[in-house]
Amino acid sequence: MLHELWIVALSESQSVPNRYALILEDTVSKRRIPLIIGVAEAQAIAIPMEKMTPGRPQTHDLLATVIRQLDATVKHVVINRFEQGVFFASVFLEKSAVLMEIDARPSDAIALAVRMGCSIFAEEAIIEQSAYYFDEKTRDKKGSYAEYTLDELEELLKKIIAKEDYESAVRVREAIERRKAGGMS
Repeated sequence: MLHELWIVALSESQSVPNRYALILEDTVSKRRIPLIIGVAEAQAIAIPMEKMTPGRPQTHDLLATVIRQLDATVKHVVINRFEQGVFFASVFLEKSAVLMEIDARPSDAIALAVRMGCSIFAEEAIIEQSAYYFDEKTRDKKGSYAEYTLDELEELLKKIIAKEDYESAVRVREAIERRKAGGMS
């Protein structure tokens, strides 16, 4: 079973020098998966999240452009293995009604997902192996943005912005964008 994930944080790692912690959260259980990534990988994810436009295309921008020019679509990405402390992922690409699974590093898959506006998932085994609860209050929470109507999501976004909870606002805005694009949510 796949669990949808949101990016909830990207910050300098407190435990590993010159590395960044990318924190992904299961949209239903609220358990979190920490990925430790390099500076270049963090930058590749942060640039599109912050709506920055570099002077020249970055590698992931180039890849996204090539995929679009070939009339293909990135359907979603999946973190699907965790071995000896290393995560593995796949990018699911569709072209002419053929779905292809392409092996990728999770940081590259996520950088591409952010650019292509597609969902990020993890296999249930990954959640069980490596996820943790952020706090005890979230342990019992149920629900997903998928259960909300588009109008309810837009109303929720207004309330969250009014509270200045910008991390949650990013997640709700992503859910709205995916819903409008007809993607998986």
